Amino acid sequence: MLKMSTSGPESVQAERRLFIVGACAMTGFTVAGFGVQLLTGRSSFDAPLLVHAHAVVFMGWLAIYLAQTALAARGAGDWHRRLGWLAMAWLPLMLLLGVLVVVDMVRRGETPFFFRPLHFLVLDPASLLAFAGLTVWAIAQRRSTDWHARLHFCAMVALLGPGIGRLIPSPAFMPWAWEVTIAVSLVFPLAAIFADRLRTGRVHPAWLYGLAALVLMVLVTEVITYGPVGEPLYRMVTAGSAGESVAPLAFPAPPGPPPA
Repeated sequence: MLKMSTSGPESVQAERRLFIVGACAMTGFTVAGFGVQLLTGRSSFDAPLLVHAHAVVFMGWLAIYLAQTALAARGAGDWHRRLGWLAMAWLPLMLLLGVLVVVDMVRRGETPFFFRPLHFLVLDPASLLAFAGLTVWAIAQRRSTDWHARLHFCAMVALLGPGIGRLIPSPAFMPWAWEVTIAVSLVFPLAAIFADRLRTGRVHPAWLYGLAALVLMVLVTEVITYGPVGEPLYRMVTAGSAGESVAPLAFPAPPGPPPA
């Protein structure tokens, strides 16, 4: 069986195209998911300041990731490294604001009606930790560009849930809305792995580690949500708030007037 060269100029360009196309696709789906909500009136700019800060920081990361991928595709290593310092400083902000927004929504009793409140409380921080872990690993592997690019790609996949969840008809998939969202998100790395293997004739181990981290994220979320730790965690977070009266594993009522 013939294998394509993995070291020539054509192969390098093909690899760069893979990551820039993937970055554009993931960024596009995320922006489209939030944009559709805004255009249809299901979300608005009338939100707490914390939510706006969270949106700016997370959309800022999309811009950083897309710019970094484009710079790498152009071979602009110096600018890629300079922007990488900004990315490192951006990471703690994402973790902090991501957790604060989730906790705030749960305490206000305003989780999406197609998620169990406890599930929502656990899944977003779990996704953020998977993203942060893969991102830090990618930064540590910055001198091994093959690992660096693939780990960053998988880290970005961990952030796709909110955008894709707003783009697909999540209520139609209850009670498995989050699991379906994750399944759709995994299409991106699986497609990249398939394209990468066609080009090189093998599956790079970075893909396997990245997928393992994403699967572990799902398993940890399910174990905490439905295990003995879940409900005490929820009660601790919601103590003294409106969310305290919300059943942690019951789906909230959908928006709109109650049925006649």
